[in-house]
Amino acid sequence: MMLGGCSNMELLNPKGDIGVQEKVLILLALGLMLLVVIPVIVLTLVFAWRYRASNTRATYAPKWAHSTSIEVVVWSIPCVIVAFLAVLIWRTTHSLDPYRPLESDVAPVRVEVVALNWKWLFIYPDYGVATVNRLAIPVNTPIDFKLTSESMMNSFFIPQLGSQIYAMAGMQTQLHLIADSPGTYAGRSSAFSGPGFSDMHFDTVATSREAFDAWIREARNSPAVLDKSTYRRLEQPSTKTPVTIYASVAPGLFDSIVNRYMAWPMPSMALTDQPICTAQGLASRSNN
Repeated sequence: MMLGGCSNMELLNPKGDIGVQEKVLILLALGLMLLVVIPVIVLTLVFAWRYRASNTRATYAPKWAHSTSIEVVVWSIPCVIVAFLAVLIWRTTHSLDPYRPLESDVAPVRVEVVALNWKWLFIYPDYGVATVNRLAIPVNTPIDFKLTSESMMNSFFIPQLGSQIYAMAGMQTQLHLIADSPGTYAGRSSAFSGPGFSDMHFDTVATSREAFDAWIREARNSPAVLDKSTYRRLEQPSTKTPVTIYASVAPGLFDSIVNRYMAWPMPSMALTDQPICTAQGLASRSNN
């Protein structure tokens, strides 16, 4: 009855193949656990009523201590359930591995994700654009995420698409998702990361491929650019940061963020003064 107040149970309303598989796994595991929980609750109530003090017809056996039939039932059913769960977990651990690329005839869209305090930066390396607190993706297209964090650990999660994964400073994690239908899906950090945590969310806008390509063209006309100085300002802690679109991105920005905490000297590509990677530059490079 209390759950009836939830207008949208996102985990049980998936919009992507990974989310659908995880929903099936959740419901299947719940059903297997209820095979034990429901009979135990029912029998507890039955025994309490049957063997109450006022029921003189119930058999009184103070020296009873063992029943082979009961022992078989009590141990065999849980063992079968545990064995089934073990096989299920083994298979789904591999099939739903977040590092495992999705099989598709469509080339994936690469997105580099940086968890900042307290906002999300999305870099599209193949298009030379970036956004803050807005993730645009085409439907029916695998999305290959590479994730890291500027400082504190965060958890990247789009419930209706499935599979949350951590973003950690000085490390790179991977995630592969897909959206099966157009829509706007809530994304968030699901790991507490300080006072701005409650506002660290974003919209995932899934559109047709044509609409996505049109958005890329529009993004390339944005007046903002993500260079060294812009990123320095962006990485400063802030809350309720508005959606921002950058028409160009400093080359190697994501790798430099991952490597900035390494002990040995490494070139800080994007955090030093150098040319910006623009849409025209990408087109020229591809033509060459």
